[in-house]
Amino acid sequence: MPNPRDLDPSASMAALFGSELRHLREAAGLSQESLGEVLGYTGSLVGQIETAKRSPTQEFAERLDGALATGGRFSRLWPHVVKEPFPDYFRTYASLEPKASEILEYGGFLIPGLGQVEPYMRAVFRAAVPLASEGEIDSRVRTRLSRQELIASPTRPVLWWLLDEAAIRRPVGGHDTMAAQLRHIAALIRSRLVVVQVLEQDCGAHAALEGAMTLLSFGDGSPDVAYIEGPHASVLVESRETVRKIRLTYDLARADALSPEASLALIDTEAEEHASEQHRGA
Repeated sequence: MPNPRDLDPSASMAALFGSELRHLREAAGLSQESLGEVLGYTGSLVGQIETAKRSPTQEFAERLDGALATGGRFSRLWPHVVKEPFPDYFRTYASLEPKASEILEYGGFLIPGLGQVEPYMRAVFRAAVPLASEGEIDSRVRTRLSRQELIASPTRPVLWWLLDEAAIRRPVGGHDTMAAQLRHIAALIRSRLVVVQVLEQDCGAHAALEGAMTLLSFGDGSPDVAYIEGPHASVLVESRETVRKIRLTYDLARADALSPEASLALIDTEAEEHASEQHRGA
């Protein structure tokens, strides 16, 4: 991790925000922990924002302005820090994802975004935003595809996905799209880029049934976080106790899933079923 005093404020808007935060905090004679107490956040989070390891939220910026009497400096900087192609509710997660050493995900009834093929993405986005223009859909697709560069990175994280059986059976985008989607997942598994387990419908109720979840762990000692997403909204969970409970939920669901080997066999079978359905309907 870079020394905070070596952070180059010209490197990015996040670095400039962090540099200004550190300068004004020290001028006020406050430690990271004491400022965190004033703001209602942890000292660790203050430190991570100072070193541009984590993006600030708008609320964090506004509280800083009040606590340090900056005249609105951080509120004015904040829009430039987070100016990127992701929706507001996804930006903080998107900044953390490339830094994770392990990503555990249960996508509910969807294939995880990092594993989606383009036609599948388009079908998901079109269903979610039926009045969006083609240009808007194209932009969303490009943004999601850019996240997938993480999988090919030499420093890629350990990826472990739980797939509900409904996610591999529902013909999102049509049977031809689903056949291609499942063959892509199978190729990722065979290339040892991801571990996948399927939760069969026959297993009945399982611990993760109430919603999708993602858990991020970091190799630099930063605390684990969890991410819970719904339509047009999400929650980034940083409370250690709540993250622990979410991880337990994930582990309980994983224990009910098929083994990775049996899951791959089922994915192969379902890919052929979708291909056959497409052929019969042609």
